[in-house]
Amino acid sequence: MGRLGWGGHFGGLAAQLEGVFGADGTFAHDRLRFVDFVDDVEELLEEVARRERGDEEAADGFEEYVLRHFGGSGG
Repeated sequence: MGRLGWGGHFGGLAAQLEGVFGADGTFAHDRLRFVDFVDDVEELLEEVARRERGDEEAADGFEEYVLRHFGGSGG
């Protein structure tokens, strides 16, 4: 986000994702499915992209990329 000049949004996004990670920084699978988490993050990034660029194109492909590399087939 910083490279895109959107660093000012990080605090708000981090607050919305609070509780998804345990005290040790690991993803809390017992609180939320990983695929749901990735979907939620993509929606948050799309909203930031809409505000900053007028469309959500900058966030396109995020969910597929993350699921392919970290969580399974990605659909």
